[in-house]
Amino acid sequence: MTSELLALFEYYEKEKGIDRATMIEALESALLAASRKSIGPARGLEIHINPDNGNIKATASLVVVETVAHPYDQLDLATAQRINPDAEIDQEIEVDVTPKDFGRIAAQTAKQAMLQRLRQAEKALIYDEFKDRAGDIVSGTVRRFERSDVMVDLGKFEGVMPSRERVNTEEYNVGDRVRAYVVAVENGSRGPEIILSRSHPNFVRRLFEAEVSEIADRTVEIRGIAREAGYRTKVAVYSANDKVDPVGACVGLRGARVKNIVRELNNEKVDIIRWSDDIKEFVQDALKPAVIRSIDLDEAAHSVKVTVEEEELAKAIGRRGQNARLTSRLVGWDIQVEKDESIHEAFEARVEAAAEALTGPLGLAQEKALELVRGGITNIEMLATSVDAEDIAGIIDVPEDEAAVILAKAKEIYQPASDGSEAASDSEVAETAVESQDGGAGKEEENKETEASA
Repeated sequence: MTSELLALFEYYEKEKGIDRATMIEALESALLAASRKSIGPARGLEIHINPDNGNIKATASLVVVETVAHPYDQLDLATAQRINPDAEIDQEIEVDVTPKDFGRIAAQTAKQAMLQRLRQAEKALIYDEFKDRAGDIVSGTVRRFERSDVMVDLGKFEGVMPSRERVNTEEYNVGDRVRAYVVAVENGSRGPEIILSRSHPNFVRRLFEAEVSEIADRTVEIRGIAREAGYRTKVAVYSANDKVDPVGACVGLRGARVKNIVRELNNEKVDIIRWSDDIKEFVQDALKPAVIRSIDLDEAAHSVKVTVEEEELAKAIGRRGQNARLTSRLVGWDIQVEKDESIHEAFEARVEAAAEALTGPLGLAQEKALELVRGGITNIEMLATSVDAEDIAGIIDVPEDEAAVILAKAKEIYQPASDGSEAASDSEVAETAVESQDGGAGKEEENKETEASA
């Protein structure tokens, strides 16, 4: 048994990192429990193990008496004097009670108790080693799956990546090498548990600190991170040194630094933005590549209203609203992106002006005049020279004879210039406006399709 013990001590020291003193203490407690079955409830029973040679010795402290009434607590004087010639009545004497064989039950009890103590010692070792490593990045190998949780082999220890900490777009297989962020080391009822994550925003922060030396030495600071794991991350960086470009430092020469990070994140998009205390400037940079037309702040409500031209709306909002949502998280303000209506309002004003120019001379109702303008007839000249009564009837939905009266009035009013060139009407500009409306409507349909696909 001595050689087996020494081999066991060496194995646990090398493979599990548990020191010999801890194992000896565990074994002594285990053997003490087993000894109470084979030796009995001896008074002051103790187990001693020699750490060098593995020898085991059991001792009991018995009281010397004339006549033994309790054999587990007392020792007769004659026997005591054979052990110690100076023994006297009522004196406590240490007696070697080591049995030759603990027996099958005692050995099994010792084995179970020792394994339990060793598991406890191993768990305590895990907690002591990892309790200060929360916030670090560790490397390991996927060992197995428990439901949707990934169990990762970290060498001497095992970590767990819960389903909530996984990246939805990533697939893991047994044997895959992975890097993960240590979220916490929890010492629960089942022992210490190392919680790992690849979806945590601080995983990106640690990758930047490892890849960008300027962040590691505090020349460049990461002021904020907003992340939707697997899809897109926005990182706001700042440098107090005017000679250092924080964005350029993070991107690296020809994008080498950020490419390494993107590769580790399995091609997740990473936007690096210069931090600014000016909210307008910060929002404008964060919403790129969209071009912002205007920004209005409501400091009391901590909200920002952003207006963009129609063709920029899809870029500003992003796929499924991702760009605006991440910008809102990064800035810490509520971001509302709206289409700029000023161009449309200006166009409508020109249409109404053109219709007004038709109502008076022709005696048309405003509604009918608007229908003519929206139908492409923007001035009296066009009405008199480019259409017939049937066209007018179709546009404003009136009988053809009524349309003929309108046409006759237009021809009566319209007089070509004396030099042969046609006179220009005040409402000529509305023709361009209508053409712009047709083009704008086409763009609007196109942008609606883009938004729907996004």
